[in-house]
Amino acid sequence: MLRISLLSAVLAAGWAFLPEQSWWPLSSGEPDYFTPAHRLAGIGLDRKDLSDELIEKRTELMIEAQTFGIMRDPRALAGAERVTSPRMQAIFREAERRSGIRASLIAAIAYLESWGESSAQSPTGPKGVMQIATGTARTMGLRQVYATRYRVTTSRKRVRTKRGHTINRTVRHRTRYSVLVRDERLQPARAIPAAAMYISRLQQRYGGLDWAIFAYHCGEGCVNSMKSLLEHAKGVKPPYTVAKLFFAGSPANNRELYEAVQREMARDYSPTYYFRVIRAEQLLQLYKKDPAAFKKLFADYRYEPNPLERAPHRLSIWLKAQDLQFQNCDDLKREEGKRLARVFDDPSFFGFRLRKDQIGAADLLNRDYYLQATPAAIGTLTYIAYETHRLYDAMKSRDGKYVPLDVTSLVQPLSVFQNAVAKKTPPEAVQHCTGQVFDINYRNLPLSEREALDFVLADMGWHGYLGFVEENPGSGTLHIGSSPSSRDFFTEVYEDALRAKKSSDQQDS
Repeated sequence: MLRISLLSAVLAAGWAFLPEQSWWPLSSGEPDYFTPAHRLAGIGLDRKDLSDELIEKRTELMIEAQTFGIMRDPRALAGAERVTSPRMQAIFREAERRSGIRASLIAAIAYLESWGESSAQSPTGPKGVMQIATGTARTMGLRQVYATRYRVTTSRKRVRTKRGHTINRTVRHRTRYSVLVRDERLQPARAIPAAAMYISRLQQRYGGLDWAIFAYHCGEGCVNSMKSLLEHAKGVKPPYTVAKLFFAGSPANNRELYEAVQREMARDYSPTYYFRVIRAEQLLQLYKKDPAAFKKLFADYRYEPNPLERAPHRLSIWLKAQDLQFQNCDDLKREEGKRLARVFDDPSFFGFRLRKDQIGAADLLNRDYYLQATPAAIGTLTYIAYETHRLYDAMKSRDGKYVPLDVTSLVQPLSVFQNAVAKKTPPEAVQHCTGQVFDINYRNLPLSEREALDFVLADMGWHGYLGFVEENPGSGTLHIGSSPSSRDFFTEVYEDALRAKKSSDQQDS
């Protein structure tokens, strides 16, 4: 049985989280701010303590999280049909026979690189079903045959005759150029086995198939540098794997490795390529065994406003039109204490502050009702602040003390957006009507704290716990919400926080 909903199974099993800890009172070694009893394993600062077992579990979550990046593309279904066709499968089996690399893995790379299109061409140069660059093609032994052609053009030029007169004369110019008449990158029967042999050589060179897959996307120079950094990283023991490369660094631990991974992520996301290939392999196996299940998954990841476009971010998939539950302020009043809860307002303890000058600014008479969200959203916000706070403290930045995160928007009714101004409102803003999202503005944060926040969001996001997007380019406002499968966990974090607040209030009184 394929683990298509691995994250849900992980959450149900409980091993994605650290065991419950005492939440109150704080021991002498604990911070003086809220620490949840329910914790995600290996997130943020805890990356420095990842065991091999935990890395394996996080790798599985990371692979599962790649479903969004693959299935959000409208070409995912047609690509699966092409790659699993009898003709292509025969080529993949032949490539496996020659190289020893399993056919399903080669097919997964072809799926990701071109959706099985033999004539695919990248604007940056790579071509064919395996998206092979010109220089790499030569290394693989793929031929690119050029023929010489001539282009004749004419121009008018003023010349002097023997008698000294100046006249206009037509001059012919013959310009030589080359044209590509045969490119074996565009021939699947040649390109696929050649790529497989190349991956096999990379595997032998680097001692692991994961490194070979990484090098196929990132390049050998990139892998040489990154692997060396991993081997010299503090606390990382052999065997050295791509998963350890991805998880071993953070702003507070193995910073040089962390920064190198960040550079490659900004360039082309190559550090995640291995995880994507493995997920693509699983999805293609699903298509072959159960096409109906694959098609349902494909439908689940369609972007509702325009199914022919790629979904822009995870929240656009997780939050559907039927989730817009709060139509007007009466709904907010009616659901107070039921589906909605009041957000904590204790910046020094919970690590975030409510910007009441912005929250509910469009409806001042009912502003208090806008200081709510679902328990899952409050738990997500609280957990982000907790992880950001402790990571920032561990970074020992010179930027000063931790600054509470500015929360600028929580739940809002749909009626707020049903006016002329709404036409200029980004689609993400309407998702506040679900009560599942909130906004954080990072403009007032010290640079190091912003780095800690970015790292925590990415760390949780890559593993399917939450999604986030900048609400307007350059606005400094992040629109954040948890995944449907992790809301039960974040609701437990909210309940941890509620108990801690009550205990704190009792002590103060």
